[in-house]
Amino acid sequence: MEETISLKELFQTIRKRLSLIILITVIAIATSGVISYFFLTPIYQSSTQILVNQAKSEDQMFNYNEVQTNLQLINTYNVIIKSPAILELVKAELELESTIKELNEKITVSNEQNSQVVNITVEDEEPEDAAEIANTIASVFKEEIVKIMSIDNVNILSPAVVLENQAPVKPQPVLNMAIAMVVGLMAGVGLAFLLEYLDNTIKTEQDIERLLELPVLGTIAQIDLEAEGEYAAAKLANRKVRGETVGS
Repeated sequence: MEETISLKELFQTIRKRLSLIILITVIAIATSGVISYFFLTPIYQSSTQILVNQAKSEDQMFNYNEVQTNLQLINTYNVIIKSPAILELVKAELELESTIKELNEKITVSNEQNSQVVNITVEDEEPEDAAEIANTIASVFKEEIVKIMSIDNVNILSPAVVLENQAPVKPQPVLNMAIAMVVGLMAGVGLAFLLEYLDNTIKTEQDIERLLELPVLGTIAQIDLEAEGEYAAAKLANRKVRGETVGS
């Protein structure tokens, strides 16, 4: 027996379980907000930019092949910046208690497409520490790259600074709550349809016609026993009153 669900039935199911859907959505948003505001540690971000070129004489002109070679070396610089050879010196200079692995996880090195500018981004629980680590990495790299690859043309374009009233980059409570709202709605609607699917009780004449494919010949009206009892008591009292009136 093939069953089909109309669009009207879908809306009826959602309307029937609307309170459940709203409750789940509100719980999801509230949970996300509480976790984001009170349990997650704020993370601040600071960045610095450096420009790395191969060593060249003053009278040497830039040419296409030189630029292409520098661009191809960018990935090598990115690896060197996050290598223990650089981070060990950074850790020692700043007297950091974190391990090299933990320090590495805080650092992101990237560059724009077809650009020789390297971005060093550091995330930390303290904005001052993030800026200090980023600037120290840039200065240490500038000194050590001369020994590692014989490159003495490194310029720090934009040192990391701590902004006034700097906002954390993580967590983002509003975004988290928006995602929780979408997830809560999806979960609520899914649960509503699941409960409707598991509910195999027959409630109306239409359910009989749909499930048994039989016509309904008649229905039995529901009797309100309480109302019927009140009506009978009132009728009996009326009779007694009328009987007393006649007897007198």
